[in-house]
Amino acid sequence: MKLVYPAVLSPCAENSGYTVTVPDLPGCITEGGTLAEALTMAQDAASGWLLDEMEDGRPLPKASRPDALALEPGEFTSLLVLDMDAYAEKYGEKAVRKNLTIPAWLNTFAEQRHLNFSQILTERLIDLYQQG
Repeated sequence: MKLVYPAVLSPCAENSGYTVTVPDLPGCITEGGTLAEALTMAQDAASGWLLDEMEDGRPLPKASRPDALALEPGEFTSLLVLDMDAYAEKYGEKAVRKNLTIPAWLNTFAEQRHLNFSQILTERLIDLYQQG
């Protein structure tokens, strides 16, 4: 899933870098020494913010229109394109507990071989996910 959120970039007075805020994601603020670094840091910060929401089962905030944002003098906007599938695959860590039912004979088979049900299910689901 790809998401797009506007970011507000403010030139830093102390150096040539930028502070970046994502108004739709409360507390999502970062900075970078160059414009490219600031945008990269903003993509990472916003993706992390959204992944936390997704893993906790909360709805994602709706993105504002860039032209609807109030800017201070010297500030400007940029759009962040966030590839949440790739980010979650790389950084997602929260596990959820699932209850499942399998035939008794299959349970006996697996237990005799000391198989890890969670590992097997996770690996198979990742395979299915990667196949699309």
